[in-house]
Amino acid sequence: MLCRGASLCTLGSLCLSLLLLEADARPANSSALRERAAEGRAEQEIVPPDHLTGVKLERDGHLNREFHQEVFLGKEMDEFEEDSEPRRNRKKLMGIFSKVDINNDRKIGAKEMQRWIMEKTEEHFQEAVQENKMHFRAVDPDGDGHVSWDEYKIKFLASKGFNEKEIAEKIKNNEELKIDEETQEVLDNLKDRWYQADNPPPDLLLNEEEFLSFLHPEHSRGMLKFMVKEIIRDLDQDGDKKLTLSEFISLPVGTVENQQAQDIDDDWVKDRKKEFEEVIDANHDGIVTMEELEEYMDPMNEYNALNEAKQMIAVADENQNHHLELEEILKYSEYFTGSKLMDYARNVHEEF
Repeated sequence: MLCRGASLCTLGSLCLSLLLLEADARPANSSALRERAAEGRAEQEIVPPDHLTGVKLERDGHLNREFHQEVFLGKEMDEFEEDSEPRRNRKKLMGIFSKVDINNDRKIGAKEMQRWIMEKTEEHFQEAVQENKMHFRAVDPDGDGHVSWDEYKIKFLASKGFNEKEIAEKIKNNEELKIDEETQEVLDNLKDRWYQADNPPPDLLLNEEEFLSFLHPEHSRGMLKFMVKEIIRDLDQDGDKKLTLSEFISLPVGTVENQQAQDIDDDWVKDRKKEFEEVIDANHDGIVTMEELEEYMDPMNEYNALNEAKQMIAVADENQNHHLELEEILKYSEYFTGSKLMDYARNVHEEF
C-alpha cells in the first residue's frame, strides 16, 4: 500500500518552520509566504495518495470511510471539527441544506442530493488539479514541461531522506543505488504506474496532465482501469480476476495487524458486505467483474451518484418519506459531517 511516510511529514513540517522563521526575521507578504509553504509541502507530497478524496474505494480496496462527508461537504469538510462550536456548525449545516434544497420545499429529494454530490465531486477534482500544478513544479525544476522517470525518482528518494545530489550523480552515471527493500518495492510499483500514465505515443516523459493521472487516477479512464486491476490483484485470492464476497470482505495478504482488527470489527465487515451486494455487484450474481468495479469506482458516474444519494437519504429518513428534512440531517449530523451536534432540536426553528 502506498502512503506518505513519517519522514515526509517531518520534512514538510521542517520546511514550514523555516519559512515561518524567515517571516519573523523580515517583513513578508502573507500570501506569498503561504504559497511558498504550499510549494514546500508539494515537494514532499509527490507520492500518489492511498486515500483519494471523493472516491468510494481507496487504492488498496478499503472503503473510504469519509466518502459521505466528502461528497456532502466538499471544500467545507475541514471546517467541521470535533471541537468546533456546535451552534456555529449547526448554522453551516443549515446553510448547506438550503443550497441542496434547490426547489425550496424544505426537504431534500434524491435528485437534489444527486446534483449536489456531482457538484461536490467536481470540487474535489478541481482541487486535485490545482494541487497537481504545485506538485508538478516540484518535480520539474528545469521548467521544460516534462518530467522523466529519473527526475521523479531523484525527487522521490530525496523525500525519503537520500542525498539528492548523490542520487542524481549515481543515476546519471548508471551506478548502483543502495536502497532498502521496502523503498525499492514502492519504487517498482510507482514505475509501473508511471508507464501506465504515459499516454500514447509513449515517450517515458510525463507532462502536467499525465502527471495528474499518475497522482490521481480518478481523472483518467485508462488509469481508473489500472487502479481497478491493482485492487483486484490485492483482493483476488483464486486468480480469476474477479471478486467474490468473501474476497471483498477480506484484507490484502500480509496485513496481519489489519487482519486482527478485521476479526473484531463487525461494522467494517457489515459495511463491505452491504456495499458488495447492493451496489458494486450490479447484476447480483455474487461476482464482481473488473467492469462492474470500474463503473463503481468512477466518481463522475451519474447512476452511482443517484444510488449514493438514495443511500444517504435512507440513513436519516426517519419518517420514511424518501426525503430529508432539516431536523433529520441535524439529528444524523455525525454521518454527514463527522461532527455530532448536540441539542439540535432546541435551536432548529430559531436559527433556520
